[in-house]
Amino acid sequence: MRLLIFLAVAVVALTALVRWLEPRIAFLPFPGEDETPRAAGLPFDALTIETSDGERLRAWAIHGPAPKARIVYFHGNGGNLSNWSSIVSAVARRGYSVLAVDYRGYGLSTGHPTERGLYRDVDATVARPWTDAEGTLPLIYWGRSLGGVMAAYAASVRKPDGVIIEAGFADARSAVRGSPVLAILSLLASYRFPTAEFLNRANVPVLQLHGDRDSVIPIELGRQLFQMLEGPKEFVVIPGGDHNDQAPRDPEAYWSAIDRFIGARRGPTKRG
Repeated sequence: MRLLIFLAVAVVALTALVRWLEPRIAFLPFPGEDETPRAAGLPFDALTIETSDGERLRAWAIHGPAPKARIVYFHGNGGNLSNWSSIVSAVARRGYSVLAVDYRGYGLSTGHPTERGLYRDVDATVARPWTDAEGTLPLIYWGRSLGGVMAAYAASVRKPDGVIIEAGFADARSAVRGSPVLAILSLLASYRFPTAEFLNRANVPVLQLHGDRDSVIPIELGRQLFQMLEGPKEFVVIPGGDHNDQAPRDPEAYWSAIDRFIGARRGPTKRG
């Protein structure tokens, strides 16, 4: 009986420790904002998006003169919008209007990040209306790494014309399976990040991009996600691509796949 009590207490204590650790492992936010698209010569609107639970999110909106599509961009788990500024600016320079948001606790956004909290951030972001002119353009959700989970969730909330996933993974447990310790601890964790589940629920066309030298989310995890998807899908390998590349190692393969995927989202579809 004493042994059983000891084991029960140990499991409860370990579970509490894992629940305390998981947001600190999953999220690596940086405060502040020290670079914007203006550094790349792009005018932008600084926005505040309010969530249902009272947080205020920092967001950037870049409007092209004759955009080909609307992109809602969800960045990865590290840094803030400033760290992703060059990437967001590159998307805008391809002729797309872009809305990019900092999750709660990142950059100038209020609050502290949690899995459920980030879903509330996504709810608020995709509820934001577009102008009438832009409302007739294809709507694409684009997420990188953890942002791929957010893009997938967004698609299950407000259906877009397509989703782009960079360096994606099927769910939280698959993402940590390379570490035996984290894999065991994940059995006690509450975070799920079920990318595949969200995308299958949304049932929209998906383009997956994955570098074949990704040192954080190995390409095998991206292929696992791809195999689990039930709807229209395409997988593109970026030769030499690593996880935190600020620019694609193979720009031709990267941008031609993106432009082709977005160009195929015919309509125009009204999703204002």
